Amino acid sequence: MVDALNAWWAQQLVLCDWAFTPHPLAVDAGAAEQRLLQLGIAHRGELAEQLFHGLGAPAGRADRLLGALEWVALAGAAGWLTPDQAANWAHHVIRRITSEYSDLRAWLSGLRQALGKKGWETGADDRFIDACQALADLESQGEGITWEALEQVLLQLPAPASLWPQTPAAQPWRLCALFRPVISYPAHVADWPDARQWLERIWQVHDREHLLEVILWLSAQGERQRWDIEARELLAMDNAQRLEWQRGAVEDSPYAPVLIKFISQGEPLDWAAWDWLRLVELAWAGACCGWLSQEESDDLAGHAADLISRRYHDWHAVIKAYMRGQSLFEGVDRRGMTPSTRHKLLMQAPHSPWTHAPGVLLDDTTRNASRERIRQWRNTPHHWLLALAGVREPDVMLRQLNPAAPIAEQRRADAAIYLQDSLGLHADEGPQALARYWLPAQAHHLNQLAADAVHGVMPPSQTPFGQPTSDELKQRNAVKGVSRHAATIHMAEKFAFYLHMALDSGLFEHEPLMEYATALRSCLCRFYASPKRLLDAWFAWESCLPEPEHDSLINEIAWHLDDPGSLFHWLDWRHDAWCEPGERPTLSHFTAMSLVGPLNSAVWSEPQPESFRECADIREWVESHYHLSSADDMQEFLTFMLEAGDRQEYQINYAPYTLNPERLEAEIAILESGDCAEEERHHLQRLRRVRANEDGCNEVDMAAWDIAQLVDLAIAARQLGWLDRQAFATVLDRAYLLAADHYAGWQEYAAGMYAGFSFFMGETPERESFLAGFRQALVAWVCGAPILAGPWASLDFPGNKPRHFAPLHIDTLPGDQRTLH
Repeated sequence: MVDALNAWWAQQLVLCDWAFTPHPLAVDAGAAEQRLLQLGIAHRGELAEQLFHGLGAPAGRADRLLGALEWVALAGAAGWLTPDQAANWAHHVIRRITSEYSDLRAWLSGLRQALGKKGWETGADDRFIDACQALADLESQGEGITWEALEQVLLQLPAPASLWPQTPAAQPWRLCALFRPVISYPAHVADWPDARQWLERIWQVHDREHLLEVILWLSAQGERQRWDIEARELLAMDNAQRLEWQRGAVEDSPYAPVLIKFISQGEPLDWAAWDWLRLVELAWAGACCGWLSQEESDDLAGHAADLISRRYHDWHAVIKAYMRGQSLFEGVDRRGMTPSTRHKLLMQAPHSPWTHAPGVLLDDTTRNASRERIRQWRNTPHHWLLALAGVREPDVMLRQLNPAAPIAEQRRADAAIYLQDSLGLHADEGPQALARYWLPAQAHHLNQLAADAVHGVMPPSQTPFGQPTSDELKQRNAVKGVSRHAATIHMAEKFAFYLHMALDSGLFEHEPLMEYATALRSCLCRFYASPKRLLDAWFAWESCLPEPEHDSLINEIAWHLDDPGSLFHWLDWRHDAWCEPGERPTLSHFTAMSLVGPLNSAVWSEPQPESFRECADIREWVESHYHLSSADDMQEFLTFMLEAGDRQEYQINYAPYTLNPERLEAEIAILESGDCAEEERHHLQRLRRVRANEDGCNEVDMAAWDIAQLVDLAIAARQLGWLDRQAFATVLDRAYLLAADHYAGWQEYAAGMYAGFSFFMGETPERESFLAGFRQALVAWVCGAPILAGPWASLDFPGNKPRHFAPLHIDTLPGDQRTLH
């Protein structure tokens, strides 16, 4: 039966000016290839195009079907197709012919009409007419394979096999049919001889590394991310705001009018197929030109199929999404245009490679191999930095192949300037300086506030010094909604960005920075079980704690949550030995450091010795304010502050006057009656404050003022290297006990600190503004509003029994007795 089919096929080739042959493939290979070139088919890729469109020719185009029979015969003879492939294509074409034409006469008539419309030359016409007559004579004489015999053979033969490669690894290449059908697998240079030139001309890709960078970028971000995020922002705008955005965006974003149109008309805002289908075409080009191995390109195509199957349920949705992306890319709305012939064939033709749903392109083995390969390309701690930093700086997604590869000098310089201008971080500090930006105590503070809030326990909302604004209270109270999310990511993503910039700057040794990156990965994997958990937490805390000085990252984080190609979903998510990029202070030491209150900014990590540059500033402050010039001076003064301090001066020089008002008035009168030296003026001012009991100085224990200064100086001494770790810990322990002896809680401590600040302040015209600022700062620390002003609201005061609720996760400080570590 197959021989009969081949014989009828060979008979029809007479119509193409062939001599009668016993078999359609019995042609010299060189001659067959030369004939294909004469027909304008230069390689197997063009053959696939011609066959796909030829078999799908509209009714009445018998010439296209005859052409397909000739191309298949030539390709089989030339070795471009295997004999089985050629026979299978011919079988499909012959079934199409017999379904459209009732007999040989109708078939030949259809050919004459189609070829007549094309206007064959006279000589060709004559030969064609002679061939038609010869076939008609055979048919009438019952010789050869008649039409009736052909139909009987077709009835007995099973349906022809699929035209497209059937191995599991080849199935994802059906996605490529939108650009160029893949009819032979594995890839060969004959499928696309000018693939390299195409990559250079269309994509400006000149080597394997650049090709992989672009492919990984299309997978993880592509052009869709910008469109997705801007669409999300536009949805929140009214018409006037959208028009204003369009006016500002058109010059740099030609797609702006189309995007606005999509939104205003309620078009589905999805175009990811634009990136993922082009990914497949690039992978095929890489396989054909030899820049990618077949296994690599298979896995990349499998990755695209994996992503598409997660987003789309049918090919209609795929092609619609692709066309939206094409519309945005070109700045032309293509929705109303007549579908191309290719699109029609892909969606409707029985021989389309898209006859099965996108979701069945991958079997489990192929999918798993693809996922493993993609993760291998993204399995370094540096990729974690790219993912985290990429939320703030999307361009880094073009560096996924080798994040440590050399970068442009301008980029390196920009990173160095950022570190110096924004962070005060310089090359001479060494990589260890990065540890100061790891703030585990800040995460503890946020987690604790959230845990308390969900149990209905909030910090005070007003104090004797004033109260926070309604916006500050609203932000603080919002932590109730994020209690189930560990706050680690809130500070870890900033640390990751700084570390990324440090790597880009080239100012520091590479290996120590990568050790930080490894520790960061370990830490995040410990606190978040999956990419979704991490991104959910980041979204929650970003919503709760916006940064007024920066644009919100809400839309960017939401995009990474929603997009299955986002790098976050393809990182090496595993636990190494537990470590962190920086030290985690104990809860008691964090509490002791917090005794500094508004005298300094909140201390969220263990202080470390600083660089020479920083030390010069700290030393200048210590000398100008406290006249301390050495470690010995500092140690002596710290001991004095612990044992006596300013509180002793008050007890000796001022407290007695509270028992003898007449003596106080007399002393003030004496000092007011004459000229006073500077020291006497200070004394006079303090006597007046005692007389007025200003800020409760005669009633409030002012030891807090000494304790705050003590902790402030101890931190400075540690940064100067004047105290080692153990000595610093000893000072903190003693400060902790001193606070516990004098006060019952943070409000009382705040009152003592304010009274001391007010009482011992020197004479200055800015006194009232200083006091107002200090009161405002105390309000923030006591009320936890703004949330990151200081940590008093989340800490038990020294000596008090624990009153805070345990967070729902393990991101707390050691020494927290309510949490198992």
